[in-house]
Amino acid sequence: MQSAVADELVALANRLAEANPDADLWDIADGMLSGAVHWWLYANAPCEDPDCEDCANIRTAEQRMRTLHQLVTEMAETSEYFHSPNDDNVAHA
Repeated sequence: MQSAVADELVALANRLAEANPDADLWDIADGMLSGAVHWWLYANAPCEDPDCEDCANIRTAEQRMRTLHQLVTEMAETSEYFHSPNDDNVAHA
């Protein structure tokens, strides 16, 4: 499911970029990220049971932020776009 949702989100971003050729791609990306973070925080709110083991690592806002940061880091580092040929730290021959 995660892969299908990611594919849909990328397709939506591409449609928005094509429909708005003068738009800044960073603005589109920031809007997509804002919506994704908002939804993730909503979907990962702890349940009402204070002893719920499934919610133990998301019981506070700080814990949810740590979990979200870890997920974003993992997803970014495994992305084919993590490294760019234009990165300052790329060796050039």
